[in-house]
Amino acid sequence: MSVDELLKAVDNLSEPDLENLLNRTLFVRARRRGPIATPEESTLLREINRGIPAELNNRYEILADKRDEETLMEVEYQELLEIADQIEASGVKRLESLVKLAELRQVPLLQLMADLGIQTPEIR
Repeated sequence: MSVDELLKAVDNLSEPDLENLLNRTLFVRARRRGPIATPEESTLLREINRGIPAELNNRYEILADKRDEETLMEVEYQELLEIADQIEASGVKRLESLVKLAELRQVPLLQLMADLGIQTPEIR
């Protein structure tokens, strides 16, 4: 299958399936680029590649848009804060896993992130 054919198929995926494909593709790339992962490294890589559930991210985007438009109700604001806390906690856990993996591989954190193709997420 050519890359163009593959991209056409990817274009038809739902958002959750696309997120799953992306995470699994990054895992394959990391596995190919690096040495064979130990069980501990594999666990850390799964945590690093877990990502935020699409439904949670979608709800956050909806509420953030309402916040930006200044149409957010108080109950929605509280929900936005709760979701932001969940996303932040997920990011902290991911970063902790990245740090542990960098220590295991004895490489600087930024080098590990570059090796794995991980970029700093955009903050809204």
